[in-house]
Amino acid sequence: MLEKLNGLLMQAGIVITDTQKSQLVRLVELLHKWNKAYNLTSVREPDAMLVKHILDSLVVSPHLHGERFIDVGTGPGLPGLPLAIINPDKQFVLLDSLGKRINFIRQVMLELGLTNVTPVKARVEEYQPETGFDGVLSRAFASLEDMLSWCHHLPTKQGCFLALKGQYPEQELAQLPANICLVACHVLQVPELEGERHLLVFKHIQPE
Repeated sequence: MLEKLNGLLMQAGIVITDTQKSQLVRLVELLHKWNKAYNLTSVREPDAMLVKHILDSLVVSPHLHGERFIDVGTGPGLPGLPLAIINPDKQFVLLDSLGKRINFIRQVMLELGLTNVTPVKARVEEYQPETGFDGVLSRAFASLEDMLSWCHHLPTKQGCFLALKGQYPEQELAQLPANICLVACHVLQVPELEGERHLLVFKHIQPE
């Protein structure tokens, strides 16, 4: 699996340490093992997990600006765990409402020795952090409208929302709230992944 990961990283132009590579491989092994009992993801094969979960998460890394991030509806820790592994200098809160997913994340943290991850079991609209986040990440949210309305209280004034999408969501963008603007759209290249990937960056429009 390490050989496969090395090939994918090379194609994506991502340079990380050997320790980080080992941690990513171990993350896939744990996900594969837990998935049999807890059904955490519909992706069953470790090689497919490397592409659809690990690389699909890592390509977001160059677009993380700041130190504090929250991954909303993280599921089994995606994209939060892979991003935390390769960004040890940044802090990640991983939020999900399902206990089995949070338990999995705790187990991964324990086995990989991750100290920059805080798992939180809560519904996003009920979660009230003491301080805001530089970036609010979401990978599997139903719609942009839901994400932006349920997560409106999470970023700092300068913070942004980072939404991972497949195809460019023109219809959803037409229904953006009036106080939100799209500041960037990045086309992501994920090696061996079929279909398009886009990262949309939003910010609150600050009153003058």
